[in-house]
Amino acid sequence: MISEIVETYKRHGWTLRQILLRPESKVLSDKSDSLHGAEIRDADFDALWFARPSQERREAWELRLISEQAYAIFEAFEADESEEDRRDARKEMENRMREHLVAS
Repeated sequence: MISEIVETYKRHGWTLRQILLRPESKVLSDKSDSLHGAEIRDADFDALWFARPSQERREAWELRLISEQAYAIFEAFEADESEEDRRDARKEMENRMREHLVAS
């Protein structure tokens, strides 16, 4: 499933940056899924981080849940935004994903 999602995003100009996997998913994960050149991180849900250039020199990031039901959270960062601010925003996006999973 990871490869299918990555290929779809790739067609639209996105680059896979990180793979978030629960420990049990890591064990079951197809080894080819980890060959996309992205960092694999332990997490309490399964998701993919994608990034691509956006309008007006911004950078778009999207956190896509790995599931049959497509769900993603999107954020665009200003060109002059610090990496620390971006990292904090991405952590907040991960928290919003957790809230979504608890609510559903």
